Amino acid sequence: MALIPVPYTKYVSLPVGSFVKIKGTPAMSFSMNPQLQVDFHTEHEDDSDIAFHFRVYFNSCVVMNSCQCGSWGEEVKSTDMPFKNGQPFELGIMVLSKEYQVIVNGCQYYTFPHRLDPGSVKMIQVGRDVSLTSVIIA
Repeated sequence: MALIPVPYTKYVSLPVGSFVKIKGTPAMSFSMNPQLQVDFHTEHEDDSDIAFHFRVYFNSCVVMNSCQCGSWGEEVKSTDMPFKNGQPFELGIMVLSKEYQVIVNGCQYYTFPHRLDPGSVKMIQVGRDVSLTSVIIA
């Protein structure tokens, strides 16, 4: 299966009811501190507001946040780590009316309340230390 170039950027619309499915594998051993980052931007620029920031520090924790007018909000952090060293993952992010619901390998793990209107999202970026096999927006 062909790999998708990282960082991956796609212009999108993510109204309530949308679902983002990302399949990939950490690109290195967890002992080397790899990361995965998913950002839902409100404009087509890298420095635009981020309605949802999802960052996995594979060896330790998951951090979720948002960025508005250049200022980051309060981090939501979890040490619940469903990702496995060297193993492929399927990451799903469902846009619900009040929150984002994050599903890893078929199990719901995290939620993050909307701080910015999810309908304002115009670009998704996926990057850091991962090999991506698919990114599907439905």
